[in-house]
Amino acid sequence: MTVFSLRRVRLRPGEEHREAVELELDPLELGGQRYLPVPAAVEAGLVVTRAVTGTVFTLSFATRLHGPCFRCLADAALDIPIHAREYQASDPEDEELTTPYLVDGGLDLSAWARDAIALALPEKILCRPDCAGLCPVCGKNLNEEPHEHAEEATDPRWAALEALRERE
Repeated sequence: MTVFSLRRVRLRPGEEHREAVELELDPLELGGQRYLPVPAAVEAGLVVTRAVTGTVFTLSFATRLHGPCFRCLADAALDIPIHAREYQASDPEDEELTTPYLVDGGLDLSAWARDAIALALPEKILCRPDCAGLCPVCGKNLNEEPHEHAEEATDPRWAALEALRERE
């Protein structure tokens, strides 16, 4: 876990502190699957800016996630650039004016990075944009072995319902 101590940063309104930090990234669990950041530690740019009413935190880095494709379960790699911003009011009257990443005078960069990565992910992580997925009948990878199955004969017990559908 990477925590940046804010006790050593003394800023007046309008001033900013820039620092390169080594950021430890934890694996991400998504849809029951595990996605690993490669490498597990990246260099990130942290900017702390003091405003009149509070403090603005900016975190920038790039990472690559490796894990299974949502459609075919083959290996997928996804490059993710992150540029995240958080605000902490000096005298917060509302919960929305606080950041959950401030803990005991430190900024939890690992938790912030994990959440920023999760928000930057696409709806489906695919091995390639035109991934065909797995065959619903036999389970073979349709990217490697495209095929079709003959239509199965319907159960004769459903014949009466089929006749009703054909009347419409």
